Amino acid sequence: MDARLDFLTDPGAGKVLRHFMAAGRAIKEAPLPAALQELVALRVSQINGCAVCVDMHTKEAAAAGESAVRLALVAVWREATVYTEAERAALELAERATRVADAGEGVSDEVWARAAEHFDEDQLAALVLAISFMNAANRLNIVTRQPAGDYQAGQFH
Repeated sequence: MDARLDFLTDPGAGKVLRHFMAAGRAIKEAPLPAALQELVALRVSQINGCAVCVDMHTKEAAAAGESAVRLALVAVWREATVYTEAERAALELAERATRVADAGEGVSDEVWARAAEHFDEDQLAALVLAISFMNAANRLNIVTRQPAGDYQAGQFH
């Protein structure tokens, strides 16, 4: 499968994308563990059906130390026993924020409160930014049909 658009070679898109990717790098420097950021990015990408991002974040999570079991179970995290309460809260927030149009009320006060039990204000801000960034990246990649499978961990860092 070929991509519909190559962001890196298109001058206009490339200029905007450089700023977009700089924002993504800044989010990576946030006070959240790298493995948690990758789990959240992976779950958002699974929900959105973004193959290239699922590929990327599975490999980045593995490089950050995630086990094959935890990676395999992230799609069914509610039923899995391998995640901490903090990870569960982050994954729930990621799901609700990603499915905001489907969730009725969006992110409920209860979901937010569970996340706030485990993360301080800086971490919550980073988590919201990471979720929002991932949703935007998913949409860019899905619309342009970016192919999956060739990503190498660290390729864009």
